[in-house]
Amino acid sequence: MTAPVVIVGTGLAGYNLAREFRKLDGDTPLLLITADDGRSYSKPMLSTGFAKNKDADGLSMAEPGAMAEQLKAEVRTHTRISGIDPGHKRLWIGEEQVAYRDLILAWGAQTVQVPVEGDAGAAIYPINDLEDYARFRAAAAGKQRVLILGAGLIGCEFANDMSLGGYQVELVAPCEQVMPTLLHPAAAGAVQAGLEGLGVRFHLGPVLTRLQRVAEGLEAHLSDGTLIRCDLVVSAVGLRPRIDLAAAAGLQTNRGVVVDRQLRTSHANIYALGDCAEVDGLNLLYVMPLMSCARALAQTLAGNPTVVTYGPMPVTVKTPACPLVVSPPPYGREGKWQVEGQGSDLKVLCHDAEGNLLGYALTGTAVMEKLALNRQLPALMA
Repeated sequence: MTAPVVIVGTGLAGYNLAREFRKLDGDTPLLLITADDGRSYSKPMLSTGFAKNKDADGLSMAEPGAMAEQLKAEVRTHTRISGIDPGHKRLWIGEEQVAYRDLILAWGAQTVQVPVEGDAGAAIYPINDLEDYARFRAAAAGKQRVLILGAGLIGCEFANDMSLGGYQVELVAPCEQVMPTLLHPAAAGAVQAGLEGLGVRFHLGPVLTRLQRVAEGLEAHLSDGTLIRCDLVVSAVGLRPRIDLAAAAGLQTNRGVVVDRQLRTSHANIYALGDCAEVDGLNLLYVMPLMSCARALAQTLAGNPTVVTYGPMPVTVKTPACPLVVSPPPYGREGKWQVEGQGSDLKVLCHDAEGNLLGYALTGTAVMEKLALNRQLPALMA
């Protein structure tokens, strides 16, 4: 019997790779293994559910049974692999061994845990998958006051979404501006002002040190002495690629599982893509690079070795209070920023010494210029 192609993970990376592979190969056995319930959904939609009044079922696009049928695959849900044996091309699920022809790691990234004193740690909710979202929706029912930890892309998206969903939102982060690793300060100011217009209150600089239960909900104590009363807390302080099992199996890891331009790990017949993968030095936690990887890797698995390329990959941030599209300069490329526009409608451009466009941040009505600017941008990985 032919050993299957095994994909670990059924998020956007795993299911999209399976779809692309099936376009090219309808016969090779295909097994998908996931630690969650295996429903197909789009992870970026998790931060739009409250404004759209959608619960987890409303965000789900297909049950695992339907995905198995569509992909001519076996989908094993609520299953965690416990080890990888590259030398014998097998993985372990407890005492069970599963042989593979090729193994693809698409198990994503895990939320960073924040140490907080007090008796209410269970009221802090990371939202990293559909099951997390379902738990948080249930906890938020009938509540009004939400505290968000983290002012990155996800924290800002949730602040916008929950405000539109009728919640009172406060946001705490130990930085001077929103999305500090992604945005020029001018663009960050426009986004923050847009969210403040919805009623979001920002506490930038301090961190949450203690969270305790009181009769009327929760008390959040910040490091600067501020006391915030809330009903529940969203943790959006960041993601860390899952690398532990790969490292234990002897695969090369750095920030993510290290792969080359064909998405091969340091061991034959094992590949990685999506949030867990570091592709030629880049670990990009966005949809566009993931889709490029899925298409290239499907070709390789089908017998046509293909290197992945990244063109310009702008990120559309879901903050309708202040629309935002951002394309950071390629890693290692230095440039000079200039700010055009006023109020919430800003065009913030980065050019190199020769005048070539390296990156941009567009806010408000300026987002309409993205297509013209994209044509001027360099490829991230040609």
